[in-house]
Amino acid sequence: MRILVVEDDKDLNRQLTAALSQAGYAVDHAFDGEEGWFLGDTEPYDAVVLDLGLPKKDGLSVLKEWRKAERSMPVLILTARDRWSDKVEGIDAGADDYVAKPFHMEEVLARLRALLRRSAGRASDELVCGPVKLDTRSGAVTVEDVPVKLTSHEYRLLAYMMLHAGRVISRSEIIEHLYDQDFDRDSNTIEVFVGRLRKKLGFDIIETLRGLGYRVPAAGETLPAKSAKSAKSDS
Repeated sequence: MRILVVEDDKDLNRQLTAALSQAGYAVDHAFDGEEGWFLGDTEPYDAVVLDLGLPKKDGLSVLKEWRKAERSMPVLILTARDRWSDKVEGIDAGADDYVAKPFHMEEVLARLRALLRRSAGRASDELVCGPVKLDTRSGAVTVEDVPVKLTSHEYRLLAYMMLHAGRVISRSEIIEHLYDQDFDRDSNTIEVFVGRLRKKLGFDIIETLRGLGYRVPAAGETLPAKSAKSAKSDS
């Protein structure tokens, strides 16, 4: 998943970016309201962490403009304001949740996980597809209860597809939602990651739909008959 952090405090911005990256997210960041508004208006983020007290354009104005433009990504607002009315104003402007400063980083991560689950229609931290289980809270991936070690890019890809199980996901959507602006956005790179995932998982839960993209079966669907152990990658 791809997250935007808009926070003018450079130290806090770096801390948030580092914590989110370590948790397996692709992260872009901005230090003022104008840059934050532009990125949120032009890039398809899965969620935004937005400070209200921003220079150039305040966070509340940024949020209102996004919602007016029908930008629907979940937004978690950060506020140092103590008055309950300020928090209500943020929620009424279109925020999905808020965290008051100072905060524990674990709380921000937990609230983001909840927002991402709700936006995808999920209720649990654990995603399951056949023998494959992925815990979005711990970042652990197992196949038939055996731990599987994935790189950060492989984990992001698997988590995104399992979170959106049952839906066809194009290569362009994967690139837009899983990698930050500095990543080499070559579609061939996605094919390489899909091939690696198939080999590491041992079960081919990732379907290739020629000309359309990839798909992970929804809960209750029969898994593809082929496994990565016995079939060549058709990515």
